[in-house]
Amino acid sequence: MRNTFLLALAVLIGLLAPLGLWQTALAQGKAQDSGILPVRDIKPGMKGYGLTVFKGTKPEQFGVSVIGVQKNFQPRQDLILIKTKHPRLAVTKVVAGMSGSPIFINHKMVGAYAYGWTFGSEPVAGVTPIQNMLNELHRPIPKMINGWPLVPGARHGMRQARRSMSSVNRYAGSLDHYDLDKHAQQIGKRNALMLPGSSSPARPVDTPLLMGGMTSSAIGLAKKLLSPLGLSPLQAGGGGSAKQAASGPNHFVDGGAIGVQLIRGDMSAMGLGTVTRVHGHKLVAFGHPMMQSGVTALPTCTGKVLWFLASNMRSFKIGEPEKPLGALVNDRLAAIVVDENIKAPVIPVTMHIKGVNGAPVTDWHFQVAEEKFMSPAFLSIALGNALQATAAERQDVSWTAESHLAIHGHGSIDLEDFGVAVGGTPAPQDFVRSNLVRSMGALMNNPWEPVLIDGVEVTIRLRYARDILRLRGSEILDPEVQAGQPARIRLTLIPYASKPVTRIVSVPIPAHLAGKTLNLQIQPGYTEQRDQADPDSLAALIHNLAHGMYPPKSIIVSYNSGDAAVSFKGHVARNLPPGALDSIRPTSSTVAPDTFRSETRLVVPLPDFMTGQDRVSVEVKPVLH
Repeated sequence: MRNTFLLALAVLIGLLAPLGLWQTALAQGKAQDSGILPVRDIKPGMKGYGLTVFKGTKPEQFGVSVIGVQKNFQPRQDLILIKTKHPRLAVTKVVAGMSGSPIFINHKMVGAYAYGWTFGSEPVAGVTPIQNMLNELHRPIPKMINGWPLVPGARHGMRQARRSMSSVNRYAGSLDHYDLDKHAQQIGKRNALMLPGSSSPARPVDTPLLMGGMTSSAIGLAKKLLSPLGLSPLQAGGGGSAKQAASGPNHFVDGGAIGVQLIRGDMSAMGLGTVTRVHGHKLVAFGHPMMQSGVTALPTCTGKVLWFLASNMRSFKIGEPEKPLGALVNDRLAAIVVDENIKAPVIPVTMHIKGVNGAPVTDWHFQVAEEKFMSPAFLSIALGNALQATAAERQDVSWTAESHLAIHGHGSIDLEDFGVAVGGTPAPQDFVRSNLVRSMGALMNNPWEPVLIDGVEVTIRLRYARDILRLRGSEILDPEVQAGQPARIRLTLIPYASKPVTRIVSVPIPAHLAGKTLNLQIQPGYTEQRDQADPDSLAALIHNLAHGMYPPKSIIVSYNSGDAAVSFKGHVARNLPPGALDSIRPTSSTVAPDTFRSETRLVVPLPDFMTGQDRVSVEVKPVLH
């Protein structure tokens, strides 16, 4: 009997043990979220305090009184309305950079200072309830994002990473024609649909993007690209040296300043906000999204506040990074989530500027955050900024940029850009549609597999002259040619401040075009792209980017021969015989070759870049027997 009792007792303990473990885990979870005052318990007139950094790194208190609760302000999310009390806030009202400042009532956290009113004249703010933010903290994230481990100790495996690729913020359009301006507009429209719009007077408190080492033109481009995303670029320093001090806080604290570093090094850009609540090695901040990017990986740092700058238009914190720490791993409607143990990927960029005698700095080194939109955006801003800072002149400048872009696991590609800036150094805007930025955007936004950029090296060569040829006109020397004989064109080119020069170009004409009239189009090489199949893999995209353009210093003479051409699985077939397309089109599958108009092109090298275009016609006579 005793043995039977002991056996039953053992079975009962075994059954209850998992329940006890579950209850312990549940209790720990409640303990983690303890010290919270639910929205249902908040009443008008209740008083409390908030925490934020007014100067330095130590959070300080400011007074708070509850105005009321706005129900269902966001989907399943209320908004707590408060009025703040502090000598500095009486002057600055709502302050960009205070987003995330924790608010306490009865010594229990209720949420994060996050929303403000346009042109508000009172220190009134909207608070995101803390439970909505903690829901984002507890949301699981994948082990990898775009090929980068988000869990400490996770193995770097591209096969696993493919399953966790995010389509948020991805460019919608042809990758062969990636356009940074359009990408910014797409993200801005998406965010406008998801965040409070003009119908709501309450808006997320702007995230000040403190930019250091930037010219006014670079700041202007940043505003154009980033303002639709809810970021406010400000020429307010921001530090960001690649060799930041090892001193400073080793951990984030509630109410402490937090920065998201999008550029660091010889120039910098840091989004500044406030930590709301720390849970172990993770935390929530801001109380609203930074860019609504979902799962991501952006470098973060502890921040240092220098001053609250009061403005009738927009008050904001001026600050700088204190110490690199962790990564932003989740960017959601109610909060951003940061993990101290994660190291975010960055793209090292080196830039050499040649041809500027006596310039104190000709080499630039910086790191750019790796993200679908941010990488190409800040690359264009930083390149143009470095060039203007090194070689600003009020005279004509001809420039070429040779870029080497290293792709992790996929080799590298070499690209060339050029420009002739009349009356001054090229502006950052001139790099937005450069081959380098276009290629970076296409790679980061490809739909096939994650891409990690190991580095970018750019060498820009300047010549203070207008190295350009203007096409004044063209003349067909032989209006009629025999089939199989070349057509000759005389081109008149005018160099800057020099006499016109002529160039005779012979265009081969195939015999099978007898009896046709050909329109010969004359254009600069940099305006034409080679005929290529639409990419169906990352490898095909890389090939297209590396071989897609004709030499910039060239003339392209092209005509439509009328011959059929198809592309299939990355290959292009031209000059197909009649009926060939019907023969190769499958009858039992929709996977078929794509037809396109194939142009016959002749490439004519030039000593300088050409501007202008023209067209001439030639009659092709039948061969005489």
